[in-house]
Amino acid sequence: MLRKLVLLLFVFTVFYASAQRRQTFEMFKQQAFNPEYSWQSKFLFDYDVHFYRLDISVSPTSTFVSGNVTIGASILVDKLDTFAVELIPEMSVDSAFLNGHKIDKPTRNADNVLFPITPIQNKGTHFSVRIYYHGTSPTGGFFSGVSTAYNKTWKKHVSWSLSEPFAAKTWFPVKQDLKDKADSAWIFLTVDSSYLAGSEGLLTAITKLPGGKKRFEWKTKYPIDYYLISFAVADYRDFSFYAHPDNPPRDSVLVQNFIYNSDNYLSQHRKQIKETAKLIELYVKLFGPYPFRKEKYGQCLTELAGGMEHQTMTTLGDFGFDLVAHELGHMWFGDNVTCADWSDIWVNEGFATYADYLANEYIYGDSIARAFITKAQSKAMSQPGGSVYIPKDEIYLGNEWRIFNGRLTYDKGASILHMLRHEINNDSVFFRILKTYQNQFAGGVATGDDFKSVVNAVTGMDYTWFFTQWYYGEGYPIYTIEWYDSANVLHLTGTQTTSINNPGFFKMWMDYKIEFVNGSDTLIRLQQTANINQFAVPVSGKVQGIVVDPDDRTMEKVNDIIYVGVRDRENPVYFSMGPVPARQFLYLQFQQPADQQKKVVISDLNGRRMYEMITNNNSLRINMSRFKPGLYIVRVETARHVFVRKFIR
Repeated sequence: MLRKLVLLLFVFTVFYASAQRRQTFEMFKQQAFNPEYSWQSKFLFDYDVHFYRLDISVSPTSTFVSGNVTIGASILVDKLDTFAVELIPEMSVDSAFLNGHKIDKPTRNADNVLFPITPIQNKGTHFSVRIYYHGTSPTGGFFSGVSTAYNKTWKKHVSWSLSEPFAAKTWFPVKQDLKDKADSAWIFLTVDSSYLAGSEGLLTAITKLPGGKKRFEWKTKYPIDYYLISFAVADYRDFSFYAHPDNPPRDSVLVQNFIYNSDNYLSQHRKQIKETAKLIELYVKLFGPYPFRKEKYGQCLTELAGGMEHQTMTTLGDFGFDLVAHELGHMWFGDNVTCADWSDIWVNEGFATYADYLANEYIYGDSIARAFITKAQSKAMSQPGGSVYIPKDEIYLGNEWRIFNGRLTYDKGASILHMLRHEINNDSVFFRILKTYQNQFAGGVATGDDFKSVVNAVTGMDYTWFFTQWYYGEGYPIYTIEWYDSANVLHLTGTQTTSINNPGFFKMWMDYKIEFVNGSDTLIRLQQTANINQFAVPVSGKVQGIVVDPDDRTMEKVNDIIYVGVRDRENPVYFSMGPVPARQFLYLQFQQPADQQKKVVISDLNGRRMYEMITNNNSLRINMSRFKPGLYIVRVETARHVFVRKFIR
């Protein structure tokens, strides 16, 4: 949502997402959840939703909703004797009908409405339930279900819905199950005749009704998840045009925008809104055909602080480039393919954020795109831990805001895709992965592991290690680089530790820019396969300096880049050391063969020995847990030689 925003989307620029969401999620914090969420009735999972038909009255000045919702479904159990939906107590059920026959008065269990029905005996039987209801949806935050506001500049009242992740039940009877997409939906919206109301699919009719009312009849024939059903109502005008992507050839996609009904608004924002067509045409090249091309891509202007990728009709607060790029990216990643579980929200939000990066890369160029991704990388590394995959106990124990954590779900999520692209090192393969993923899971749901399977299949390689490190693992690598050149060979030692010991090492390819004294430079690519790696790289000139990851392709921090002088490197017990400052471990790498016995002693400044080891190994990993913060001295000696270095804990 926003995407997947959801919220997220929010984010005017997607990059400051979690703060505004947190308050919205307060309403959920005392709930504990079943199947995934224990507050859901088990009866909800006795049927499979095929169709939603909302026929409701809404207003731009109120969150009051009234009307009826029809749910078409089929039975998943041997006997269905209770039909359940989710609908909060503030919304009153007036009556209900099963296949046209009135149902007895329901009972309530918290936010579950349970209808006793004459048992339907045959698994697979199709049925429909129509529920008449009314009520005022509670307000109070980004995800309050239905919100209403007034724009003083344009003097417009507007109301809109936002259901992700669990707020659909605040405004219509629903089954909130990510894995149970409806095959199609109709959203009929009755409003006063001076207003327009937008929703999913195609506007098939505008029907005049008694009492100065009219009904906007929207229909979508594409599979849709519950939280992507929406409405927005205001004094709008329809500003529509077409995008012309080249896949399939000579295709046209309707771009339908419901904007505030003002000549001045349109004149000020026309150019900005029209950029949507350019973005659609770009994404079709990168991701494959627009998934909903037989209907439209729409945008409803509201007072939402960000955007929400409602399928074929995004709800947004402005037409800023990054916001539109993010929400449009959701049509592929989050709508066409939706996360199967909130733990895997990355396949929605991380991908939409990276779609925004790609839009900057292909439309505005490398410098703007690099500013985008380095900001994401910096924010992702602003704290030492946190995984992009969300363990269930971090979501379903009252911490729903964790789903839309801006640092992890969005920023680190996008950075993972950027690093995967670098690991694969072949853009045609990388984008073939994205297109294959879209084709394979079109209209359905997927997880991070599903995406990993596509990566493995397309590349013909096993990237399980990459997902273990970056998706399920936490933190980021920290490097200390030592180097010298001699006889046209660059000797480089890369020492890696991690911000948090989960994992304790990141296997990765790293780019190094080698700068020569004559002003030229070259880019080399080396794979870090252990905490300490030594490389000998042929060069054709005198090296002046080294730049790590010059194009910001990977995510890491570099503690230090150290030139090793002749005197040091000629010492037989010379060693490289890192990271400095030391964290969980200090790593030593010796230049001499492993059969040379040496004594390693670490002392504090008062001469107290904190560590002592006699070893023939050419590398050591020393646990720092016994060392208090401060300055220490490492002394390595043999019978004839000594080498001493200092480090900070």
